[in-house]
Amino acid sequence: MRPGDDLDAAWHAIGAQSAILEGFVTFAREVSVIAARCMDDAFAAYDVTENVHRDHILHTSTVPAAVSRQASDHAHAIACKIAGALSYVGVFAVELFISSVASGERVIVNEIAPRVHNSGHWTQDGAVTSQFEQHVRAIAGWPLGDPARLGAVQMINLIGADAHDWAKILAEPGAHLHLYGKDEARAGRKMGHVNRLRLDGRVSPTSTC
Repeated sequence: MRPGDDLDAAWHAIGAQSAILEGFVTFAREVSVIAARCMDDAFAAYDVTENVHRDHILHTSTVPAAVSRQASDHAHAIACKIAGALSYVGVFAVELFISSVASGERVIVNEIAPRVHNSGHWTQDGAVTSQFEQHVRAIAGWPLGDPARLGAVQMINLIGADAHDWAKILAEPGAHLHLYGKDEARAGRKMGHVNRLRLDGRVSPTSTC
C-alpha cells in the first residue's frame, strides 16, 4: 500500500478478512535481545546484538552493538515487558529495528522468537552463561546464570561451502568452531557457525526489569 491507494478496495480484495497492515521501516541497523524469564518472574538479558543479513539469512551477529546506552536500555525494557505480558518461561529473542530520528534512536519491534536464537549463538563462547544453559535453568526453575559477556564477539554463520574452511578456522586464534553434523553442504544451508572472541574484560548488561 502507498499513499493514495484505496484501502477499502484492498480490504475487499482479500475477502474483507481481519488482517495486519505492516508499514515499511527505514532503519539504520537490525538488533536483537536474547533474554530469559523464570516462573518466579526473574529476568536476565544479554547485551544487545547487532545483526547483518545476506540473502535473507543471518550472516553476522556482533556484540557490543553500535547503539546508544539509551537505545540498549529501551530494548532490554521492551524484552522484559513482552516476557512478563506473555508469562513466558525460557529463553527468547526479540528482533528490533533501530532507526535514526531527530531526538536520537528509535527502537521498533520487528518480531519475537520464543526459543533460543541464531543471533544468540555468540553466548556459547562469549558469555559467562550460554543461552542454551540459560534456557535449561529457566524452565527447570533454577537461578538464572550470569549473562555478562567476556569480551567483544562476532558470530558468523557458515553457509553451504563456507564450512569447508573448517581447518583454517580451527587454526585461527580466538575462533571457536561449531559444526552441525550435516552431511551435505548445499547453497543457502546453515552448516555451522564460528564465534570470534576478543577478550577485553567483562561488560555486564542491563539484566533486570
